[in-house]
Amino acid sequence: MKKFVIEIYPYVIIALVVILIRSFIATPVIVSGDSMRPNLSDGEMLIVRKIGYRGEKIKRFDIVVIKEKNEEIIKRIIGLPGEYISYKNNMLYVNDEVVKEDYKFYSTDDFNLEEICTCHKIPSGKYLVLGDNRPISKDSRIIGLVDEKDIFGEAVFRIWPITKIGSIN
Repeated sequence: MKKFVIEIYPYVIIALVVILIRSFIATPVIVSGDSMRPNLSDGEMLIVRKIGYRGEKIKRFDIVVIKEKNEEIIKRIIGLPGEYISYKNNMLYVNDEVVKEDYKFYSTDDFNLEEICTCHKIPSGKYLVLGDNRPISKDSRIIGLVDEKDIFGEAVFRIWPITKIGSIN
């Protein structure tokens, strides 16, 4: 019995390390659907950084994984707590100032924050998220503002397909 325990011990340690890493540091996630096209495509596999990704670490334009009901969805952070967000003529306005978006996305219909939450500023601990393929995306315009506690982590690296391995913008 002692020999069995000694032989199995390294495998138990490896299993524990893998479980701890996936639970607290990083985990893979697969893109499901086309709501993040053209930047992310259905079936791509990403690494999501979980450790230390809360509050002041969340930045505009981060790509995040959100727990929404019984599924995980991938969206882009657009509005931060304390901000007023609107889109006019396919331009992002933050507190009535134009903010340039430095990534490819499809057109965004005009909207303002009041249409999403009946509030004038995004409340503390909440975020406005949009998909990059705005015409078909299930995002804050449908599900409302996202609670910080529902943000699972930041998508930081693409590992599949092999031809697209690398950091995510």
